[in-house]
Amino acid sequence: MKNKSLLLLGFASLVIITASSFQFLDSKFKEHQIEKNVTQNSKFTKSELETFLSDKEETNKAVVVSLTNEGMVVNKTPKVKTANAKPDILLFIADDMTSVDCEPYGNKDVFTPNLAKLAKEGLTFDNMNNATAMCGPTRQSLYTGLFPVKNGSYPNHAKVYDNIVSVAQHFKKIGYRVALIGKQHYAPMANFPFEYLGGRNSDNGEGKDVELADAEKWINKDNSKPYLLIVASNQPHGPWNRGDVKQYDASKISVAPYMVDTKETRDNLVKYYAEITYMDSLVGTCTKMVENQKNKDNTLFLFASEHGSSMPFGKWTCYNMGLKSAFIARWPKVIKPDTRTDILAQYIDVVPSIYEAAGGDPESLRGDKEGKMKLDGKSFYATLNGKQKEVRQYVYGVHTTRGIKNGSDNYPVRSIQDHNYKLIWNLSFNEPFLSSGSQPKNKLYNSWLNSTNTTPKQAAHAKLYRNRPEFEFYNIKKDVYELDNLDSEKSLASVKGKLLEELKKWMADQGDKGIKTEAEALRHLKGDTLNWKTSGD
Repeated sequence: MKNKSLLLLGFASLVIITASSFQFLDSKFKEHQIEKNVTQNSKFTKSELETFLSDKEETNKAVVVSLTNEGMVVNKTPKVKTANAKPDILLFIADDMTSVDCEPYGNKDVFTPNLAKLAKEGLTFDNMNNATAMCGPTRQSLYTGLFPVKNGSYPNHAKVYDNIVSVAQHFKKIGYRVALIGKQHYAPMANFPFEYLGGRNSDNGEGKDVELADAEKWINKDNSKPYLLIVASNQPHGPWNRGDVKQYDASKISVAPYMVDTKETRDNLVKYYAEITYMDSLVGTCTKMVENQKNKDNTLFLFASEHGSSMPFGKWTCYNMGLKSAFIARWPKVIKPDTRTDILAQYIDVVPSIYEAAGGDPESLRGDKEGKMKLDGKSFYATLNGKQKEVRQYVYGVHTTRGIKNGSDNYPVRSIQDHNYKLIWNLSFNEPFLSSGSQPKNKLYNSWLNSTNTTPKQAAHAKLYRNRPEFEFYNIKKDVYELDNLDSEKSLASVKGKLLEELKKWMADQGDKGIKTEAEALRHLKGDTLNWKTSGD
């Protein structure tokens, strides 16, 4: 403290200074008489003041110094307003859950009472989108704020480039504790320096898959800093082995129009829905965990469904049922309850949005260690704060079958959409699209192809999953399930042309060279999944 000084601005009679930032000059001590406190007015020495200020520094409380005719008077118990505290943040990520398969998004069959409660108390996003419908690339885009080709996490099971930084570094720099429990699916580990609290990267259905009590212990062990906690569930990723299937009656389930109504479809939906209900119970546990905290009203709770399920037209595609995400935000201090927004948003927008919510400047964020790469994501914090504001004109999608189990050797897909239309570009359209969901041995998909209880339109749509035209063009405002390809509509040629032009611009910005990028994609696979043809999806 010998060299610390206090700068008195102008002739103000009251200076409020945080103990960690003020300084005293030796000369000022000679010029002013220092009093021990307001009530006793007894003098103390310079060393006594230093001790007092050091105590304040440890508690990080405000100090009031009054300038009087007799000198400076220090008040140990200031009654002043301090700056708003940074929010605690909990992000819950489901795994392979199609966005519409929960109560807040209109599914009346699946039981998700905790998500329904969360939506009732918060803000539901109707236009949140992933950049890709694959687990690893989805999470690494979410955590970096960068699209998959740019950050290197392309194809599935791939790692980001060595110079890429993530949300963990960003939030540690602004004073947060940052941890993750559950599924990781990111690499290299050094680029994602979360405090890892344990869990699994896949679930065999045995024992407890995630110990959420450990997450609560971590929250409670240190209240001196705000926290960012990611709870990454393994549900409802297949195999569907959690939850009580007896809750569901296969004969009473409604089958969505993009599916074919077969016995296999209904049986799969029962197991899938049971696991969603199990996942919903984990959301409930996390909600209670937050509500047990004193800072519950200043806690931003986020739920993200990841991408679509492994059933046809979901995961591994750029269709709505693949790329769209359920996304719900609750923040009692800020968000108006029971509200919805239809702004266009992507997972890459989450990091800059929560960074701004935490008091940071999202424009200052960079995605690389060199500090040169601006994030692809844009902050939608204004919408969280009740001022709905579009942050982007288009959302984009990329997919490759390289690196997925049972996938085609090279089947790249790109997409772009605005509020009204989506354009899908199948670059290898002359070849069949193959994945675990469309392989000849897949019982569910074969039941769709062989069903005799379909209309010609339904039968044609089922075949589309494996054999596609070069372009698919949908009015997603009217055709949510993308059943009517409008590519041949001459009246919409200019709309399609504009979207294709913008898609090509975006690809160029990303360094995405289409087929060539696909050929090089496997170079990004991380060391423990080089045997990608036999690895999990």
